[in-house]
Amino acid sequence: MNNVLVTGGSGFIGSNLAAALLDSGCSVRVFHRPHSDVRALDGLDVEHALGDIRDRAAIQAAMKGCDTVFHTAALISYWKKERPLMFDVNINGTRNVVDACLELGVTKLIHTSSIAAIGFPEHGSTSDETNEFNWGRFDIGYRISKYEAEKEIHHGVGAGLDAVIVNPAVVMGPRDIHFHAGQLIRDIYRKRIFYYIEGGINIVSVEDVVRGHLAASERGRRGERYILSGENLTHREAITIIAEVVGGIRPVFRVPAPFVRFIAGASELAALLFRTHPWVTRELLAGSHLRYHFSCEKAQRELGYRITPFRQTVERAFEWYRQHSLL
Repeated sequence: MNNVLVTGGSGFIGSNLAAALLDSGCSVRVFHRPHSDVRALDGLDVEHALGDIRDRAAIQAAMKGCDTVFHTAALISYWKKERPLMFDVNINGTRNVVDACLELGVTKLIHTSSIAAIGFPEHGSTSDETNEFNWGRFDIGYRISKYEAEKEIHHGVGAGLDAVIVNPAVVMGPRDIHFHAGQLIRDIYRKRIFYYIEGGINIVSVEDVVRGHLAASERGRRGERYILSGENLTHREAITIIAEVVGGIRPVFRVPAPFVRFIAGASELAALLFRTHPWVTRELLAGSHLRYHFSCEKAQRELGYRITPFRQTVERAFEWYRQHSLL
């Protein structure tokens, strides 16, 4: 691995991955849209290739001369209004990447999928890579898009591409300038969240995810998927630990599921009336009552993957936000 392309390189995982690749001595080219916010790449000596993941010609031009591709580009949305665009980016964009890799003879493709593409355990156990996708009845666009994107990777594998899939859990850590999992930290720090809902969550350190990507590029088996997860926690446990780290309020009460659905519906209605983006959506909260826990045993066994304790993950992310005055 010498010359590397990172699609979505200005994003959260992509920028952290670019930094690690530079540290390992690779020449790194990042592919992102011309108007992307590139603050996460500050201080990194990368080459910029501009274009849209939906533009096959732009992808091919960016990929020329690269032996390895990390495909991290994706649109995360839980709002039905944005579903057509998200499907175009996540599914058709992945198809474009696969086709370009095949045409240009790329040695290895590592595709950043998500635990969103993995089915939940029907009886409260722990999910692993073998859990079949079973989210259909919840109709969550993002999950569908990531599941369908993996099919594009398998089509490429069938055509001879050496591709590996990694499935990160909810990612937290430095360079999360758009506040994905970091929104939890900010809301709890500002004492906006002091309650919890039923169910469980798995949040993983971005540093672990990056190391998992690099290990997958070296030791991942063609066509296989690897869960990159952290500690399995209930929502109450996760919120309690974050509150202890950032000085927030430990959860005081549980919010019933019907009320959660009501708030999501009201948020979507308000967004429609005022032509804004909803604060929270029904898709985001669909299935949130489930204890959605994961095993990363396969990645540990085959990739040498290791988990950072959740409290340490929160501490590192919180410190980064404070240093950059983002709270």
